[in-house]
Amino acid sequence: MEPVYFVGAGPGDPGLITVKGKNLLLAAEVLIYTGSLVNPELVAESPAGIKLDSFGMKLPEMVEAMSRYAKEGKRVVRLHSGDPAIFGAIVEQIEGLSREGLRVEVVPGVSSMFGAAAALQAQLTLGGVADTVIVTRPAGATLEQDEIRSLSRHQATLVFFLGTEKLEEIVAKVECPPDTPAAVVYHATWPDQKVVRGTVADIAGKARAAGITRTALLIVGGVLDPSRHGHRRSVLYS
Repeated sequence: MEPVYFVGAGPGDPGLITVKGKNLLLAAEVLIYTGSLVNPELVAESPAGIKLDSFGMKLPEMVEAMSRYAKEGKRVVRLHSGDPAIFGAIVEQIEGLSREGLRVEVVPGVSSMFGAAAALQAQLTLGGVADTVIVTRPAGATLEQDEIRSLSRHQATLVFFLGTEKLEEIVAKVECPPDTPAAVVYHATWPDQKVVRGTVADIAGKARAAGITRTALLIVGGVLDPSRHGHRRSVLYS
């Protein structure tokens, strides 16, 4: 019996799915996709006879559907936005399928944070500025307490997922100088992508003024303005 395939669809641009992911998409007989986040062009390209939008589905429903079709001998592809390893909620799905005796194969995708970095033409790690990237999120319905204050004390690039509705709360917790560069990228790599640049002091207001209220990433760090933050030329090209 074939495994159930978990495939990262990439951040939005349908050209950013991996070759392996695209081949599986085109070979799928059952496609379960994250309808609110995956580009509909990718869903339309799949010839799968059964397509299920997982938006609004509970975990047991998803596991039951994937399990039932896989046991019928159908090739099942679970299409996740970005890369499923970053806030992808795949572990509980894999555990459920394992209890049904099914194997899983995960195919990585391009994370939205890399799509955002591309939109900003920025490196998330940069010599003399930041050699560390911290990926985190603010507290919310599924996270009782975050670690934004302590994490922001490191000399690192901060990438915030799942925080567009809480930009003001995030920047209030960030313990770095108010003039630290910051950017909000809405719908990275999609046709309606928006990029807003500012500082910790003003980025929330600028993002709101641009009409950004959801589906965006916040990036904070000197890598967004390297000439002012001690960038050293890479030894690779010296």
